[in-house]
Amino acid sequence: MKRAYVMHRVVVLLAAVWPVAATAGDVVVGDTSALRSALRSLEPGVRVLVEPGVYEGGLYVGGLSGSPGRPIVIGGRDPNNPPEFRGGGQAIHLSDCSHIVLRNLKVRGFPSNGVNIDDGGAFDTPAHHIVLENITILETGPRGNHDALKMSGVDDFVVRRCRFEGWGGSGIDMVGCHRGVVEDCVFVGRQGFEQSNAVQLKGGTTDILVQCCLFRDAGQRAINLGGSTGLEYFRPRVDHYEASRITVAGNRFIGSMAPIAWVTADGGHVHHNTIITPDKWVLRILQETRDQRFRPCHDGVFEQNLVVFDSRVGVFVNVGPGTSPETFRFTGNIWYDLEAGRKPELPLAEEKAIYQPELVFGANWRVDGMVEPADEPLRPVGASGYRRPYLSASILRRRSFDVVSHDPATQAELRHRPVHISQ
Repeated sequence: MKRAYVMHRVVVLLAAVWPVAATAGDVVVGDTSALRSALRSLEPGVRVLVEPGVYEGGLYVGGLSGSPGRPIVIGGRDPNNPPEFRGGGQAIHLSDCSHIVLRNLKVRGFPSNGVNIDDGGAFDTPAHHIVLENITILETGPRGNHDALKMSGVDDFVVRRCRFEGWGGSGIDMVGCHRGVVEDCVFVGRQGFEQSNAVQLKGGTTDILVQCCLFRDAGQRAINLGGSTGLEYFRPRVDHYEASRITVAGNRFIGSMAPIAWVTADGGHVHHNTIITPDKWVLRILQETRDQRFRPCHDGVFEQNLVVFDSRVGVFVNVGPGTSPETFRFTGNIWYDLEAGRKPELPLAEEKAIYQPELVFGANWRVDGMVEPADEPLRPVGASGYRRPYLSASILRRRSFDVVSHDPATQAELRHRPVHISQ
């Protein structure tokens, strides 16, 4: 098993650095006009290989569908020199599409959104089986509700190895999205950009795993488990929450006003993350949707995280009105004060908390978040102790996203499986 896993990682690495060789049936394009023409009619299994260069944005693709095992791939031919999209309101808009892969593309300087993926307004028939990988989205906005990646009504998706720098609203904004994975991505805030949050999950979003990402000064709330959505935008319909069954694990957070916020959320499991020097709070528990159909924000779990903080944190958990903080659970976290050795004040007593253990700080820990416990028994705490669940292509064919089960026995089993995500 270990040898197979290593070989898989080698194959992925080689695929990421060598130019893609065209084969019979591929469509190779070298300018905007040829790309627009190619996107008008594509069959399942076709790859559109985009040569390096600068391309105009404003690409709209509607109703395009691959098939199971034969996705339509739109990507840069050379991963080391990806085509760059500039000019227009947004770079690429996929509407009511399925079985599509976008890879090896760069998007820069769009005032509306970078990439927009939606269900075409048909809430009962979401876009589905969408993969984005090795996409870089820079300088979106810079202010207001303008997102690097906007996803509305998208099910069964993966966003992996993508980079987001500078945006107005969200790095990734999910409204009514279901059964998805965001992994191995980097979110970096830039001066002059508003950056409300890096990842927002709202509007009825469920069954999402955010794992092994780096968030550096990535918005006022790096991850917003929930939000405030107009009732007409919930997908497929209004329930009693903005977000439910969200797992945030194995990530590293540096800065942000609050790395984690639960907002009108039903549960949410935040575990095995490393949180470095938040600007004001470690966590927030809020209720921003006032309609009586929504339950107070409740039942979040914060466990086995490593939190390094300083005097900028006065209130550790900001609790807003209309919430149920007494239903939350804190357990097994490491808390380390860089200055005074304070212990956190939490809404309720924590189980098995660990204070001021010896830590190992990497050479660039304020940039890459590489901090871990020095003592072997504590090494399972924090991002370095996270073990990814086993994920395969079959996950995108399931109707239930059981990989993020909150059952303790299931979580224990999943943490000891290697990762394997295939096409």
